[in-house]
Amino acid sequence: MTAEDAASFSAEEKAAMKERAKELKTAARRKATGAKADPLADQLEKIAELPEPDRSTARRIHDIVSASAPALTPKTWYGMPGWARDGKVVVFFQSSAKFSTRYSTLGFNDSAALDEGDMWPTSYAIAELTPEVEARIADLAARAAS
Repeated sequence: MTAEDAASFSAEEKAAMKERAKELKTAARRKATGAKADPLADQLEKIAELPEPDRSTARRIHDIVSASAPALTPKTWYGMPGWARDGKVVVFFQSSAKFSTRYSTLGFNDSAALDEGDMWPTSYAIAELTPEVEARIADLAARAAS
């Protein structure tokens, strides 16, 4: 592998960047025309596009985050479901299919209030949604929203 190869983005990363550019253009177009945005519909549309089992996982995470952190607004972020506070994404779901990884992740940006001492995780692998995992997601989302 050359240094140039190592520095380039993968096809999946390029697709995610194109999704983000599309999201920003759509938001700007809506603002310019006065069209009302429906971030929940946008997010649910992206979830519906996911292959199984990511679709079911994302839908369940949507339900959990919406219930445990109602102050967060649904949003799409790089083509993935996210939840924002004051327009900035705090929590996001990354499907395993999107980046051809072996598990999906639930991630938190630096605006999430999850600080615990000098070091804490900002991303969690999700292999299966068990009742314990769902409870942990609810707790993390509520903390992140505070």
